[in-house]
Amino acid sequence: MPRPVTAINLQGLAGIRHGFFTREGGVSDGLYAGLNCGLGSNDVRANVLENRGLVAGHLSATATEVVTPYQVHGAVAVIVDRPFTNGEPVKADAIVTRIPGLAIGVLTADCTPVLFADPGAGVVAAAHAGWKGAICGVVESAIKAMETLGASRHRIRAAVGPSISQQAYEVGPEFEAQFLAADRVTKVYFQKFDPAGKPHFDLPGFVQSRLAAAGIGQIEMVAPCTYGDESKFYSFRRSQHRKEPDYGRQISAIVVT
Repeated sequence: MPRPVTAINLQGLAGIRHGFFTREGGVSDGLYAGLNCGLGSNDVRANVLENRGLVAGHLSATATEVVTPYQVHGAVAVIVDRPFTNGEPVKADAIVTRIPGLAIGVLTADCTPVLFADPGAGVVAAAHAGWKGAICGVVESAIKAMETLGASRHRIRAAVGPSISQQAYEVGPEFEAQFLAADRVTKVYFQKFDPAGKPHFDLPGFVQSRLAAAGIGQIEMVAPCTYGDESKFYSFRRSQHRKEPDYGRQISAIVVT
């Protein structure tokens, strides 16, 4: 049975259910042991579909599937009113809906998931914020798409979910230089834990700052480290360090009930 992490600021909202799902409670095995929801992985497809169905059931969605986009590390947000059909890859990194019973979500394996809800308007969204999407404006795109459906950014509640921590996210100097070239203020999201070492980037902290700058009034950080807790989370970077051939993906999902 799935055991998601939840955000206090989204709990108890009338007509909204959500979860930052961990790898606990699924049917996959091997490298993917647990609740692997990544159709882009090399896991047995039937297992992935069953896992996604478990998530939909946990959220009391009317559809048996969670609608997720084909993520490309960009800033595009799409509004959906039905499940995607087979062979319909919708390239986006944020997904928005107001359709009751239609669970929407994003997949991550170190990147930062963000779930949004405006309970007054009955509008929800999910965003996948890797560093590229975060700096390009994926959370801002999600907010603007929600507003087209009647949401107000002052009512929107956002929760930043499990992702790689700053301690585990070592980056090169060229990575830091790219951020500083865009905005010198981003210097605060880089730290050297070893004076002679490389900088480490605070991805969830940076995403939180983008939400605050966009005018979101209620923001919660629910950000345990995906790299550090193998029992609960899949991690792309951990798999790379171990030279593993593939990795699972956890799903973060939300629904208007």
